[in-house]
Amino acid sequence: MSNELETRTALPDWLTAPALQPGRPGIEAFADARILVVDDQPANITLLEQILTQVGLRNLCTTTDSTAAADLFSQFQPDLVVLDLHMPVMDGFAVMAEIQRRLAPGTYLPILVITSDSRAATSRQALALGATDFVTRPLRVAEVLLRIRNLLETRSLHERLRERNAGLEAEVRRRTKRLAEAQTEALELLALAAEYRDDQTGRHTRRVGALAALIAREMGLSEQEAEQIRDAALLHDVGKVGVPDRILLKEGSISDAEREIMQRHTLIGMRILSRSAFPVMRLAAEIAASHHEWWDGSGYPRGLRGEEIPLAGRIVALADVYDSLTHARPYKRAWTQEEALAEIASGRGTHFDPRAVEAIFALHARGALPPAEPFEESGDPPYAGTPPLGWRRRAARLAARLFGRRA
Repeated sequence: MSNELETRTALPDWLTAPALQPGRPGIEAFADARILVVDDQPANITLLEQILTQVGLRNLCTTTDSTAAADLFSQFQPDLVVLDLHMPVMDGFAVMAEIQRRLAPGTYLPILVITSDSRAATSRQALALGATDFVTRPLRVAEVLLRIRNLLETRSLHERLRERNAGLEAEVRRRTKRLAEAQTEALELLALAAEYRDDQTGRHTRRVGALAALIAREMGLSEQEAEQIRDAALLHDVGKVGVPDRILLKEGSISDAEREIMQRHTLIGMRILSRSAFPVMRLAAEIAASHHEWWDGSGYPRGLRGEEIPLAGRIVALADVYDSLTHARPYKRAWTQEEALAEIASGRGTHFDPRAVEAIFALHARGALPPAEPFEESGDPPYAGTPPLGWRRRAARLAARLFGRRA
């Protein structure tokens, strides 16, 4: 390879002095830049080292072995590659192709090709493989340094832009997380407001949401879908805000007229939540309207059956029943897990989606199903201490009260 060089003179002021080019840094501004030089001729390497070190670019890595270039690139992580094209064993085209394979997505790496081959076909091939600029031999010092400065400046600008974008993306993630947390908090507070009159702890809605997410995952839904159901389920009974206290808090049986008013909470909840444009609120509206539908079509408010009922509504329906049965209410004790699961099994294919029932029993088999409320925490409500005999008949009466079918 030729190593001809124009007579080297002192560098012109306009190359090194940024003051003479407003807004443009001199080449000395890139003294820390890492430059990888690949050329099979030691004389050419020496020549480029002299040119670059003369202007303060000393962070150099050089090799005459083109087969080692890609590994050196990975180790050195250069800001610029200066590359000869015509080398034995592995030419510059192959080196560029291997470097491009190792580049991280979105990385801008300038490659300056130095060659004696000025054919158009050569330049097209090099550009296609990732070359950024060309210098032809014999070398002219000022031109070489100008091109190197321009490429390092572009690399610096690109890296700063990438860092800024990364910072902006981190800020977006942080704000999105805060927004999601605020949205979840708003959901919980709204759910607490709806539950406050008949569940002053507000724990029922959170338990239903957590169990609904477990069932959803067991049924094969994605983590994101399960989390959306968990959050939306918090508002499954928000429509209770429209049910009078005299009915909502009544102990004992309720009349058919009162049951009809109680059942309206599904439509009230749907109307409240469907006004929102947020996906989780729209899902909550769907759940509010469908979590009292029965698989056999005898539920309310619309008498949907089977897969006409939205999947999220079917899942929350089961989670709601399980939690209500296994926790004390003013009119009942907390059922044991075995009693609740037996009741759920009896409703497979009538009240509940058979797949959802299979999922909750699979959770139980793995020990992942939330336990029933301990008896000592249940106080002494009606049915406390009632012997197991006849509990299936009581279950049917309780289910009619809690999750009553359409009149």
